[in-house]
Amino acid sequence: MKAALELVDVHKSFGSTRIINGVSLAVAEGERHAIIGPNGAGKSTLYNLVSGRFPPSSGRVLLKGEDITNLTPFEINRKGLSRSFQVTNLFHNLSVYENLRCAVLWGAGYRYSFWHRLSKLGEVNARVEEVLERIGLARRAQAAAGTLSYAEQRALELGVTIAGGAGVILLDEPTAGMSRTETAHAVELIRQVTAGKTLLMVEHDMGVVFDLADRISVLVYGEVIASGPPAAIRASAAVQEAYLGTLGVTHA
Repeated sequence: MKAALELVDVHKSFGSTRIINGVSLAVAEGERHAIIGPNGAGKSTLYNLVSGRFPPSSGRVLLKGEDITNLTPFEINRKGLSRSFQVTNLFHNLSVYENLRCAVLWGAGYRYSFWHRLSKLGEVNARVEEVLERIGLARRAQAAAGTLSYAEQRALELGVTIAGGAGVILLDEPTAGMSRTETAHAVELIRQVTAGKTLLMVEHDMGVVFDLADRISVLVYGEVIASGPPAAIRASAAVQEAYLGTLGVTHA
């Protein structure tokens, strides 16, 4: 199957400290792929390399076969990759609707335009309404983002991430800090809004990982020690020793 996202022998060092040590990974189109590993394994650094926040020291990152290794984050976003962050990253003084409209406008190609009346952009506003319904925040459309509950803010950030229509979605610990009930709701929401898209996620909650992921890669000390379907990862002695054995297979 064709890879939507591919890393080819990617390395990253900060000075003399090596963080990522030759990671090669292919995520197929439409696949939900989770990256797990202990703290300090290099997961966040790997995400920053994929999304263009850091340049790799060596190696390549390909998006649908195109080399995006040295592109900036906004250039990568325009090519169809969107990411969320571990800490919510919203315009807190803008309404829920306005946050989503900003994302849709950029994805629709309007950029910085002073001569388009927002109320007349029917296609944009229809897309905002659609995303509002999908993330369950239609009734909160006019509320300031900063007044939402934590779970609602995470849902809004997921909405912002998908609003521009990107085909490859990166989620960084999407259920961090949530209760069990909130987590269950978030998992179902992620499942719905990423249907038909390619998903790469970092997540510490093993219940979420094994529920959502089609494939799992285990990162330890900057190297992928195992990659495969959830059943194979669960049964791997190497993974149990490096990670799951100390944390269990339900919750990290």
